Amino acid sequence: MSPSSRSILRACVAALGALLAAACAVGPDFKRPAAPDADAYASPASTASTAGVVGGAAQRFVPGGDIPADWWTLFHSAPLSALIEHSLTKNPDLKAAQAALAAAREGVLAQRGVYYPSVSGDFSATRQRQPGTIAPTPASNALLYNLFTPEVSVAYVPDVFGLNRRTVESLGAQADAARFQMIATYNTLTANVVVTAIQQGSVQLQIEATHQLIDFNTNALKILRYRFSRGYASGLDVAAQESQLAQVAATLPPLMRQAAQLHDLMATLAGEFPGEAPQGEFELASLELPQDLPVSLPADLVTQRPDVRQAEADLHAASARVGVAVANRLPNVTLSAATGSTALAINQLLTTGTGFWSVGADLAAPIFQGGALLHQERGARAAYQQAAAQYRSTVLAACQNVADTLAALAQDAEGLKAAAAAADAAKVTLDLAERQWRDGYAGYLALLSAEQAWQQARINLVQAQASRYADTAALFQALGGGWWHRQDLAGGPHAH
Repeated sequence: MSPSSRSILRACVAALGALLAAACAVGPDFKRPAAPDADAYASPASTASTAGVVGGAAQRFVPGGDIPADWWTLFHSAPLSALIEHSLTKNPDLKAAQAALAAAREGVLAQRGVYYPSVSGDFSATRQRQPGTIAPTPASNALLYNLFTPEVSVAYVPDVFGLNRRTVESLGAQADAARFQMIATYNTLTANVVVTAIQQGSVQLQIEATHQLIDFNTNALKILRYRFSRGYASGLDVAAQESQLAQVAATLPPLMRQAAQLHDLMATLAGEFPGEAPQGEFELASLELPQDLPVSLPADLVTQRPDVRQAEADLHAASARVGVAVANRLPNVTLSAATGSTALAINQLLTTGTGFWSVGADLAAPIFQGGALLHQERGARAAYQQAAAQYRSTVLAACQNVADTLAALAQDAEGLKAAAAAADAAKVTLDLAERQWRDGYAGYLALLSAEQAWQQARINLVQAQASRYADTAALFQALGGGWWHRQDLAGGPHAH
């Protein structure tokens, strides 16, 4: 390199250093929203208990308690845990969310390439013939010649006003949003598998109870028909029992349909076709109700809930886009340089006198855009205000979700206690009514009424049991699901 070219290069480097030293990122610097100042939820310290009933244990709420990553193991069901692990590896929605995250991260890495100079190489080889009416280009005055030109070009756009940095910042925030969307998909999947298993166990118990009631009413109808044939019962009693049997039998097909739908849903959650669903039945009696339930405080909840973290990332991206809009209204500097050689023969490319170089700088600034850039900036600021309001709404909804679930758990315990008492009372009433009817001390209508009450009481009891289990799973989901303890989701230790 000649002395003159070296001096020009040093001048370019000095100018570049001055530009970078003075560079700043325009627009607002993002600040994480402050945590809610609420310190608790309106909930009792524990729930009621119901002795001798599946799912009747009292549950204690532990403020500030942490959530394990595999919270579903607290139900102590090996088939359930195996099904969840299977679903985490096969569910297509989770795989799609993971792919979306990978695409977002690659977008960030691609944009970061703008930080560096772009270098390109070019080699051209042409054969040309000049008309004789003009001066020939080569010094040899040849009209027909070959021209070989290898060239290396370098271009660099100094990030004087932070356009590139704000763009990367926005894309990084969007990647964070995709990450928390993936975590939300993970939490929803695990909770849905648990709740679906609980519903399967509940419906199966209801089906068994309905079959027993059908058998009971069928036997009662046989007895009535026999008594009618002997003149000890009226046709009205027989018709009433036939109606009762038909009504009970009519409740079975909807339950069977629900069981089939739950089976298909479980297969879908597991990433399988309905005919390839994982085998296994879930019984409520095989599930252990977790008794110590952690309750995150609102200040911690906003760092644990993936929907809140996603809303925060959206707010961050909106903040960065304000900086992008501001930077687009400011001048843009481009530095460029090129070097190479040109010769009539390839073996002459490295000889003295064939080299060339150029160094340049370009300054471009918008002068008149019809107000487009100004309104784009105003739109970006309005979008930021929208994202801030949406973040606030998401935080409030998250706290409401936790408070509602805690209230539901408290009422579930009371509901189970009442349902168990009602079922016991209905069974005693039915036994007495049946005994009095057989002995001739009560009419058959009283027996029918007792049957109906017992049927409904049994169904209510099973549903109350399922509600306690399902709302317990809902609480773990509402509190964030413990994803921060999984290295594949948190990306490091407790990434709050």
